[in-house]
Amino acid sequence: MKKRSKRYKQANQKIEAGKLYSLDEAIGIIKETPKAKFDETVNLVINLGIDASNQNMQVRGAATLPKGIGKKIIILAIAEGKEASDAKKEGADFVGGDELIDKIQKGWMDFDSIVTTPDMMKKLAKAGKVLGPRGLMPSPKTGTVSNNLGKIIKEMKLGRVEFRNDKFGNLHLVVGKNSSSASDLKENTITLIKAVLKEKPHSSKGSYINKVYLSTTMGPSIKVDTKKLADIL
Repeated sequence: MKKRSKRYKQANQKIEAGKLYSLDEAIGIIKETPKAKFDETVNLVINLGIDASNQNMQVRGAATLPKGIGKKIIILAIAEGKEASDAKKEGADFVGGDELIDKIQKGWMDFDSIVTTPDMMKKLAKAGKVLGPRGLMPSPKTGTVSNNLGKIIKEMKLGRVEFRNDKFGNLHLVVGKNSSSASDLKENTITLIKAVLKEKPHSSKGSYINKVYLSTTMGPSIKVDTKKLADIL
């Protein structure tokens, strides 16, 4: 059995077993708990009422968080010509074509997100076996395949978050840092949940958002009351 730290136990004491918390209460607990030696990420996990094995019920999208996510995003742009120049201008950390695709196929993964143009997707497909399982393959649905890379990169630098359900029907999202204010965390969380609601598959029936949890990197999960959450969306 994994041994929990003293700080984790102190944080867990603030959470009542089986209780559902309002979003404000959940964020309040996060802000009140003892801090780690680093600025922890605040995570949002959403359990969806979908059949994750059904390709017609996959949930994938993106949202630009109004308050940013509090961390630097390393962006790789697979592009040539004008789009490559625009990508560099807007702050892409790596820009290139075939040479970078070859590096990815050999295991290079020193980036957080990839953007590319439609004409380069065929070439990038060669690295699909490496990128796909990590959820890094660009997609028109999330806007990461575009003829306007400058705009997408600018949004990413401001706090654009992509999401895609895992095989259990869960979304794992970042809403900020522990150092972020409570109001910023709340605004980012609401923005993300609204974006997820917009991506509800047409074939999804009944409850769509089943469970919602907030936590920090090293802290316990706090279950959010979805009924109270619906009232503020």
